[in-house]
Formats: sequence, structure tokens, C-alpha cells
Amino acid sequence: MIVYAPLWRTMEEQKVTTYTLRVKHGMSHATVQRLQADMPVSTHTLNKLCAILHCRLEDIAEYIPDEI
Repeated sequence: MIVYAPLWRTMEEQKVTTYTLRVKHGMSHATVQRLQADMPVSTHTLNKLCAILHCRLEDIAEYIPDEI
């Protein structure tokens, strides 16, 4: 499972809010909601987040193996 807990930490460190993502960077409300719910998003979205936050992929997403 991919989780976005690192994204929220990175955003907090950089003082970026979901409002900033939506208004300043044109990210849709639906995409922000998907991130908040740890739902799948496109690689385009991940790339955009890395560019906005000037960070690496591991700063916004983390893979956690599913328990079997």
C-alpha cells in the first residue's frame, strides 16, 4: 500500500497547505482528497508534487507492504 504520510510532513516543514496546492498550483480538490485518503494518484500528480515541494519521491510517498 502506498501512503502519503511523508507528504504531510514535508508540506508542514515547508509551510505549504492544501489550499496552496489547490489555488496556487492548480491541483484539483478531488486529487487532494485522494491524497488525504491514501488512494491511488497518477505519476503525473506525484511528479507535480515533487516539483512544487522541490523534493524527492520518498519525501511524499511511502510503500508499506500489505499484511497477508
